[in-house]
Amino acid sequence: MLPKRLLYAAALCVPLIAVQAGAQTASAPAAPAAASNESLVPAVVAALTPGAAAMSGPVRNIVLVHGAFVDGSSWNGVIVELQKKGYNVSAVQNPLTSLADDADAVRQVLSRQTGPTLLVGHSWGGTVITEAGADAPNVVGLVYIAAIAPDVGESTSDVLKHGPTMPINASIAPDADGYLWLDPAKYHDDFAADVPESQTRVLSAGEQPIAAKAFSDPVTKAAWKSKPSWYMVATKDRAVSPDLEQWMAKRIGATVISIPSSHLAPVSHAVEVAVAIDLAAQNLNKP
Repeated sequence: MLPKRLLYAAALCVPLIAVQAGAQTASAPAAPAAASNESLVPAVVAALTPGAAAMSGPVRNIVLVHGAFVDGSSWNGVIVELQKKGYNVSAVQNPLTSLADDADAVRQVLSRQTGPTLLVGHSWGGTVITEAGADAPNVVGLVYIAAIAPDVGESTSDVLKHGPTMPINASIAPDADGYLWLDPAKYHDDFAADVPESQTRVLSAGEQPIAAKAFSDPVTKAAWKSKPSWYMVATKDRAVSPDLEQWMAKRIGATVISIPSSHLAPVSHAVEVAVAIDLAAQNLNKP
């Protein structure tokens, strides 16, 4: 049986009310009142209006990196919104077999982008973009969505030690081949509570397991050390502690946005996620 911390690590995957540039504290976010996607959009716009460091050329390419228990289709709603805005959008299909394998999958997609590119990771995808984005010359910024952001030499499991055990931990189990699976009966409540159950049943049917060993792979380089970053905290997350998300955002010096979402924000709050990505790109385009 794998250690409970390692099992918890597999819960990582998808994530806007309060914002801070350079994140101030990791105190627990107050539970916000329920709000529609439409009512949250102005908050996202206001949150991300401050300019970031000037970068060369307009950012028109967006590369999206998913986490465990989902595949690239988890970004479908976000892709639709970004394409409406005229972006060239690519969703990576991570093999979820190791950090090196997933980083290579991201690099393959990045190599097909022409011009400046914004790299976006959800959950485990945050670890992947931290590694893959560091040596990619066309990556000009990073967006972390309820995502893990390790430092050099740290693994995903190392980062998770800074936070508490979450409810999803009890819903994950390994198979005989060392892959971690989320219990279909718990997929909705622990992973995507604000997504209709009819939809989470479909997502669960296509669940993608992740190799447990991937969470012990240390990051060899950290893209956030040299590139502007944004971080979306999911305040109703039952997979990654919102306090831990705040702590990571502060450590990497990210602009922070908080959203009343479950872990699977790219599905439950696709509009807000797309608006945040768009505004991050616009900030990078400022002279």
